[in-house]
Amino acid sequence: MDERTALERWLGGLPGERLTALLEERELPHAGGYTRIDTFRQLAEHLLTDASVERALAAGTAGDVELLAWVAARALETYGPVPAPERAAYSWRPEPPLVDSYQRLVPEADVRDRLERGGTPREHLTSALDRLRDRALLLPAPAGQLALPSLLHTWAARMDGYGRPLDTLLTRAYNAPEIKRIAAALGIEPRTRADAQAAIGALLADAGRVRELVAKAPAAAHELLDHMVPGPPLMRTRRFVSRYGGHAGGPDDKYTFRDGGSGDEGTDWLAERGMVVPVGPDLVELPYEVGRALRLDGPTRALSLDAEPLTCVAELPHDWDGQGAMAAGAAAWRAELVLRELAAHPLAVRKAGGVAVRDTRRLAKAAGTSEEHTRLWLDLAVNAGLAAPKADEPEPAVRGRGRGRTRPGAPKPSARLLATDRYDAWAAATPAGKLLPLMAAWAVVPEVLTHWPEQDETPVALISPQDPYAVALRHGVLRALATLPDGYGLVAGETAHAELLDRAAWFQPVLGSRYDGHGGKDEGLAGRLEATLAEAELFGLVAHGAVTGAGRAIVGLLEAGAGRHYPAVPGADADPAAEGTARLGKGLAAHPDLAEAVAALREALRAMLPAPSTTARFQADSTATVTGAPAPDLAALLSAVGDIESEGHAVVWRITPVSLRRAFDAGWSADDILERLTAVREPGTELPQPLAYTVKDIARGHGRLRVVRSACCVRSDDTALIAEVAQTRGLAALGLRRIAPTVLISTAPPDETLAALRRAGYAPALEAETGTTVLERVSEERSRSMVPALDRVPVRYGGHRMPGTPSSARDMADALRG
Repeated sequence: MDERTALERWLGGLPGERLTALLEERELPHAGGYTRIDTFRQLAEHLLTDASVERALAAGTAGDVELLAWVAARALETYGPVPAPERAAYSWRPEPPLVDSYQRLVPEADVRDRLERGGTPREHLTSALDRLRDRALLLPAPAGQLALPSLLHTWAARMDGYGRPLDTLLTRAYNAPEIKRIAAALGIEPRTRADAQAAIGALLADAGRVRELVAKAPAAAHELLDHMVPGPPLMRTRRFVSRYGGHAGGPDDKYTFRDGGSGDEGTDWLAERGMVVPVGPDLVELPYEVGRALRLDGPTRALSLDAEPLTCVAELPHDWDGQGAMAAGAAAWRAELVLRELAAHPLAVRKAGGVAVRDTRRLAKAAGTSEEHTRLWLDLAVNAGLAAPKADEPEPAVRGRGRGRTRPGAPKPSARLLATDRYDAWAAATPAGKLLPLMAAWAVVPEVLTHWPEQDETPVALISPQDPYAVALRHGVLRALATLPDGYGLVAGETAHAELLDRAAWFQPVLGSRYDGHGGKDEGLAGRLEATLAEAELFGLVAHGAVTGAGRAIVGLLEAGAGRHYPAVPGADADPAAEGTARLGKGLAAHPDLAEAVAALREALRAMLPAPSTTARFQADSTATVTGAPAPDLAALLSAVGDIESEGHAVVWRITPVSLRRAFDAGWSADDILERLTAVREPGTELPQPLAYTVKDIARGHGRLRVVRSACCVRSDDTALIAEVAQTRGLAALGLRRIAPTVLISTAPPDETLAALRRAGYAPALEAETGTTVLERVSEERSRSMVPALDRVPVRYGGHRMPGTPSSARDMADALRG
């Protein structure tokens, strides 16, 4: 039996849920759309491809990768390295495995014995091996043996700190003259290049002879080997130059020795004997055979299946979790202010995409929040399906030769960003219900929304740069903080953040040095880490460097694979009023782990955030104070008759003549306002007399001046008031003309006339042709959510999926098992 047959049989015996989870981790059917997969045999062949194995490695922890590297190192000791031939750079077709893992089996007992003697607990090792088998990173194998995918055998030397095989390096780097020069330095006199290269390989493959040579090397060469032998096997030097001139480093480049040497005795000695070989501009590599000969026996690295604990920590204050809850409540309130303003005054979407900076600033000012946070709430609202652009009606088609079609190159229809049909239910929800879709969207969106990489550019809402590491960074950071012992949090500072990033990379290997031994850390991660932490603190997921209950629930959501389903957002369409796993949104029924994670997040938010306040304390200075987060109805009432003055532990509204006139403009009467304010006062208190007097006084003056909607008249029974308005210099732009003692004619339309009169300090009301007062109501136009349901996620690599292939992992699993 070979590896494909064994894997095929194992896949056929998996329960539906385990098979679905495996397909989702390997991003199937999206990646599998390149070649049709209808059978378990085809699936087995796909799972063995390098691309599929890389996806699986990225979904694990560094502990998983290190254990696999340790097993691969044992195979490397037994069978030697696997030469890695050149792969096609842009081939869309999955490459077949280079070797059959059944030809490089590793005894499980040997691995267990070595690791347990090294201090790895038996139960931890057993658990890790079982987990890797479930994820098909350890393949089905004969009893007592471990089988690795081909890719890990290819990477084994790199993962263990070795260089590539000598024969591969010599073939790529040199022409015949350089090969013969190295042979001569080693005392070899063959007649052809092939003979010379074979003789060099045979000599340096003999560990004893390599050690004898190195024993005679100068001290400078020993110092260089001390750095390269443990890994990485690379070193900078100026010993070589390109045969073709210019910049070296191309895949077909060849090198020759620099005249006069490098200026370093150790480098020159190693290069002359083929113990370092050029692989790029001023870069050399220590061949596998030399590194293996000079290493001591036994494991090259200690193996840890658990992350190292964070050390830059301090004790938490006793009320740290309460501060997290206050931050979460404030976040829900600020998001409500932004989206309420958006619902009342939709924003224009630029034809180039995004929202104009001036419009974002206007919205931020109206909502009383910062411009940066306004962009954050808008982005999250769109990703959560609470806001979406809606195109305006297209321009009329051009008639004539175009047969009624729109002229080529004509401007696209403009669009506005509107609240969606989900918004109204969201606006009526509790603070916990408001945060649920926004937090779920934050967890999975592939962007660090408050980080703008180009410092000389102005950030634009809805155009945040895509960041492939954003979700991994959130997951790794929160997971690392969750390992802190109770009562401790991470301290602030560059050192602590560097340590946190290192631990985050342990949980998400793609954040650190790549798991195949190539490349290094992304230097830009430090800035994105700070932005990610700030966003987590804004939501109340992190407080004083420790993860709150809601933060742990977000970790659970990401552990369940929520990020793999984007642009679907698991939990964004959940009913916040339901209990347990009821009404969590479309598509979650097929993903029980995700359903439990969304339910846990909902319950964590409910436990974290108290019930919203339904009463206010009114003061004699015409302020209304609400402790904690106000209920939606209370917030709507106080915002209708007042303006927010301050936020924090409490929200304070100030009721002024201007804000009261706004309420009267909307059709409220003095009795309505006083009755509603009395109904929401704190028990045992009364409305202050000065406030009641102000309401009645403003009501008496409201509507004395009337604006007629017949384009456009201004009338009032008060002839003195009409005379005063006619002479007001600030209203000259209206072109007012008195046509009767009680009537003025305006050259501006009714809405402009109303606005101008109000700016001048008057309190007009709008009147219809029939003489009745027209109530000025905010438009409630809505758009449709653009966020797909979990079971309707579009194919990520659009255009390549073959017709008839399943559109979800669950569908594929059912088709394979059916």
